[in-house]
Amino acid sequence: MSAIAESASPRTKLLSPDAVARYRRDGFYFPIRVLEPGEAADYRRRLEAFEAIEGGPLKGALRHKSHLLFTWLWELTRHPHVLDAVEDVIGPDILCWSSSFFIKEAHDPAFVSWHQDSTYWGLSEPAVVTAWIAFSPSTVASGAMRVIPGTHGEQVGHRDTYRKENLLTRGQELMVEVDESKAVDLVLQPGEMSLHHVRLFHGSEPNRSDDRRIGFAIRYIPTHLRQVIGPRDGAALVRGVDRYGNFEPEPAPDADLSPGALAAHRAAAERQAAILYAGTQTTSFENVVRN
Repeated sequence: MSAIAESASPRTKLLSPDAVARYRRDGFYFPIRVLEPGEAADYRRRLEAFEAIEGGPLKGALRHKSHLLFTWLWELTRHPHVLDAVEDVIGPDILCWSSSFFIKEAHDPAFVSWHQDSTYWGLSEPAVVTAWIAFSPSTVASGAMRVIPGTHGEQVGHRDTYRKENLLTRGQELMVEVDESKAVDLVLQPGEMSLHHVRLFHGSEPNRSDDRRIGFAIRYIPTHLRQVIGPRDGAALVRGVDRYGNFEPEPAPDADLSPGALAAHRAAAERQAAILYAGTQTTSFENVVRN
């Protein structure tokens, strides 16, 4: 698969009409080149330079809604190539609702169970697309995302496991049997991304390679969506016009990890904790970002 700008029709920004049709049919599309290899390497360098200062891998709160903490990630959520592909799928008025790092260390048992993203998000419609951008090679050996084509048609039941090795907030997993013989591995090189639908069955295996697997997932929604459970949620307008005002506007970080950025980030994460853990005994900021 490919998504080359010159193949797009006047009706699309980046993806070809065939690519958009495949997304609608299968619930995903990949690979899409959005960064040059050198740009992707620079994003990885920035991340690992911060980790070196902190004395360990990015974890906890810093992995969730990271674009509210780091200016360079805020800029990435607005990258024209990323937004052109997203616009081709959900239209021109776009909010960045959330972001997360999915990092697996070399030979790490961490995994992502088979699940649907929409299970606990509490949004009014499943018109949500995740742009998953590779900062390092995402291969079968390193635990690339796996998807089951065509499973995005309806919401199914999940059970919570809270397993320590599971990178999901509640360790949620599907309550239906998954035919893994149909799975597609979304292999990406640094600077490539995949798009997947909020209801698509997906997960990933542990990293059995000698390198880190670093992915940055950005969740985009059209401006007409609204939150239907929990408190009024927040989001940031990244393209077009917001005629609805259904979300609290989230501010750009004025500097990496500045006091203002840290305060805005904590408020945003606490809002989403109340939503993601609705109906449970755990609705704390620490739990929503425990991974």
